[in-house]
Amino acid sequence: MNTSIISFKNINKLAIPAIIAGIAEPVLSSTDAAVVGNITGEGTASLAAVGVVGSFLSMLIWVLGQTRSAISSIIAQYLGAGKIEEIKDLPAQAIVLNIAFSLVVLFSTYFFTSAIFKFFNASGEVLEYSITYYNIRVWGFPFSLFTFAIFGIFRGLQNTFWPMIVAVIGAMLNIGLDFILVYGIEGLIEPMHIRGAAWASLISQIVMALLAVLFLLKKTNITLKLKRKIHPEINRLLMMSLNLFIRTLALNIALIIAVREATEIGKEYIAAHAIAINIWFFTAFFLDGYGAAGNALGGKLLGIKDYKGLWKLSKKISLYNLIVSLILIIVGALLYKQIGLLFNKDVKVLAIFYTVFYMVLICQPLNAIAFSFDALFKGLGKMKELRNVLLVSTFAGFLPIIYISKYYDLKLLGIWIALVVWIFLRGILLVLKFRKTFLPLIQKQ
Repeated sequence: MNTSIISFKNINKLAIPAIIAGIAEPVLSSTDAAVVGNITGEGTASLAAVGVVGSFLSMLIWVLGQTRSAISSIIAQYLGAGKIEEIKDLPAQAIVLNIAFSLVVLFSTYFFTSAIFKFFNASGEVLEYSITYYNIRVWGFPFSLFTFAIFGIFRGLQNTFWPMIVAVIGAMLNIGLDFILVYGIEGLIEPMHIRGAAWASLISQIVMALLAVLFLLKKTNITLKLKRKIHPEINRLLMMSLNLFIRTLALNIALIIAVREATEIGKEYIAAHAIAINIWFFTAFFLDGYGAAGNALGGKLLGIKDYKGLWKLSKKISLYNLIVSLILIIVGALLYKQIGLLFNKDVKVLAIFYTVFYMVLICQPLNAIAFSFDALFKGLGKMKELRNVLLVSTFAGFLPIIYISKYYDLKLLGIWIALVVWIFLRGILLVLKFRKTFLPLIQKQ
């Protein structure tokens, strides 16, 4: 067993930058939500719109951004096997496919925004603001997928430092632009309200994409020059991406139905859900930092067939993430009231939010296990298993619970009970699958 690969120092060298980089996307969405939620006279409707659009855009990014995990897994395995030169031409072809898919999605949704957000039960001001916000922010979609793919390359190369730098710059730029464009600067810039939040996110995504490609070309030997000959690993990458595509569709069915059900209850309920789910996303990406380390190191250990090291890595990553989850629970409990006030001042919205915030905190240790093994399975290239787990968790867990809760009129609490059950199933099923797959290999080693 190669103990240096899974040392505390080596894990944290990957995890700490990944934690910082991972929260960039939820910071973009959370900043938009917090800033527009405090617009005088328009806060609640604007916050609800950002919640609806944010959920839909997250779905698109997660569904089509799965090439990142496939690239990371393949590169890490080749790196572990000492064959990295054989894979350096693959990323360019993968990125081109990613951008092509993103443009298809962009143009196929841009002209149907009203129908899309009506499906989410948005109406009146919320529908109007959703369309306005989406029609600007959607143009950042190809840039986000491009950045995601490059982040996957860096992760496969066991480097999360440069993605962290890109993410921090993007998040800081987005926060600054949010305040400037949403509220305006007296005598210089007129307040743009929700349009300003959309422009802030779009500009930040463009800057992040430019920085990502700059660092890739300057700091690695990976080329973005396309070659006519299709790389032999492209078929495996496409199959992995397809399984992750189906897996992420199942994941987003749960998240979309949660938003749709909250919107149906009322404007205050979707606004409260928008606050809760933004906090959930923030903590989820925070926890994903150690998952990212497991992702990168797991692929490398598989490449050298160190199954004992892989087993020990799974335990370490889970333990570290559980510690992080406990810290998040403590912070959330201590700042229970203040966190809600960051997003909105509406008394009705806050009252609803406070009735479910504790459910977000309950999710944290469950998230810790689920995200640790989810990332580990991605690094190992076990995408079929991830697909099956999400299908079971969504269709046998989340959906029955949410509609039973709706029957008993549990409102937003019922939605969050379904989400807790969903994340619990995701974690326990992956743990059982990991034990079944690797215990026999360890015994033989």
